[in-house]
Amino acid sequence: MNTRKFAFRIKESDYQTLKSKAKRGKVTMTSLIVSAITGKEIVVIDALKNFLSELKAIGRNLNQLTTLANMGKVNTVYLTETKQELNRLYEILATVTEVKSNGDG
Repeated sequence: MNTRKFAFRIKESDYQTLKSKAKRGKVTMTSLIVSAITGKEIVVIDALKNFLSELKAIGRNLNQLTTLANMGKVNTVYLTETKQELNRLYEILATVTEVKSNGDG
């Protein structure tokens, strides 16, 4: 992919806004500008960090239980609370994606 250097002047306040938005979106300022002019959308959902952390914790616990079961150290596991927690997390995800698809996010 060929790239071309391009420079332009903007007000300091616009530069700071661009820099802030790029940082918040975890993209470069160039990527943010290109996304803006090509109509691509950058979506930042702050709540996903905690969501992913909780989901990973459940996954780790399930992997540990599976290992223990395969070793014969666990015979019966009650996953009612785990199922409820997963349902709660999926409801949060559905809400976030619904808000985004409606243009509110």
